[in-house]
Amino acid sequence: MKGKANSSPFSEQKFISLLKEIIQSIDFKNQKVLAIIPDSTRSGPTGCLFKAIVETLYGSARKIDFMIALGTHPVMSNHSLEKLLDITYLEIKNQYPETEIYQHRWDDSKEIIKIGTITAEQISEISGGLLCEDIPVTINRKVLEYDHIILAGPVFPHEVVGFSGGYKYLFPGVSGPHFLHKFHWLGALITNPKINGTKHTPVRDAINKAVSFINKPLTQICYVVKEKKVYGVFAGDENAWSAAADLSAQLNIKYVDKSYSRVLSMAPKMYDDIWTAGKCMYKLEPVVVDNGTLIIYAPHITEVSYTHGKYIKQVGYHTRDYFLKQWEVFKNFPGGILAHSTHVKGIGTFIDGVEKPRIKVCLATGIDRETCRQINLEYINPDTVDSFSFNDEDSLVVKDAGEVLFRLKDGTVPDIDALYRKSK
Repeated sequence: MKGKANSSPFSEQKFISLLKEIIQSIDFKNQKVLAIIPDSTRSGPTGCLFKAIVETLYGSARKIDFMIALGTHPVMSNHSLEKLLDITYLEIKNQYPETEIYQHRWDDSKEIIKIGTITAEQISEISGGLLCEDIPVTINRKVLEYDHIILAGPVFPHEVVGFSGGYKYLFPGVSGPHFLHKFHWLGALITNPKINGTKHTPVRDAINKAVSFINKPLTQICYVVKEKKVYGVFAGDENAWSAAADLSAQLNIKYVDKSYSRVLSMAPKMYDDIWTAGKCMYKLEPVVVDNGTLIIYAPHITEVSYTHGKYIKQVGYHTRDYFLKQWEVFKNFPGGILAHSTHVKGIGTFIDGVEKPRIKVCLATGIDRETCRQINLEYINPDTVDSFSFNDEDSLVVKDAGEVLFRLKDGTVPDIDALYRKSK
């Protein structure tokens, strides 16, 4: 493993220099290389990453192409892609005419291929019995057309897998819907408060098992971002991701002395629907008191989900046990949809047909009151929200929320079992 971390952020020039040094140390000669990189929902200098890779490998490797790890996010427009990469399509074609930039399409069956199966016995052992069924592992078929895969992007605390980055750029970054939905649901079964910011999780183990079906060299380039600045770069095998996760835990987990009755979680513009802005809930759920209120403030958001809105409006936002105790009703909905639903609603109980979320989640967005009612979230007119009114000791305001995880210093984590004990 190669890596370097700093107490102060790297300049863009230094970041590019470190990336080039790392890439030059690996033998890519005469190889077809595919670099899988993040989309615009991940902060950090993705343009610098793109330039460092293409400038180093173009003309050195036999071929260097890129794929945007969209997961299930919408395909990016040309304008958005140019902004992400900090270069125009015309400049790419003029300077690197042989390089292609692909965007992953998770729901296009022509692009997806099965590479293996995680058996029911294997996933039961990995999940501690939470799942017990054969799970097909599918991926974008282009991955199999290259000699060497680079997985490059930032590492943050994450609600489904514990920490993002590394092999997650394969699953779900460029995977098909089959494994994608199952591993998201596994994360939801464990719950966001327990899994977010935890380095070793059953979901990460499931991803590692899926990766074992890819029989080709994989180089991970994992960097750690705080407030859009890079503080560390690590490259190599799984040890590179591990080192990045350790540094990210230091930089992107904030410990506070107490929980708050009211939390105003303000979404950055890079989240353009609730599917992505839900992170403003995930990262702050642990520090809201029981029966407290969390407000996702995002006047610019007008859609629940550009990709999955139809399903979400059918099931609404509910606690995990709402689904589990009515499984015959919901078992045929995609697991990723149910997982997102429970993560945004937060943990809670479902007893004798009565759902009781631990906290109240409100949307102060461009989504209207009737839609909020339909999806089972509270509505607040964003024009009435004044952050200065949250300046008392029981309130917390977080700007540009969604990447820094908040936890209590005493280690207390909201827990469903504790809620059931209180309800008896």
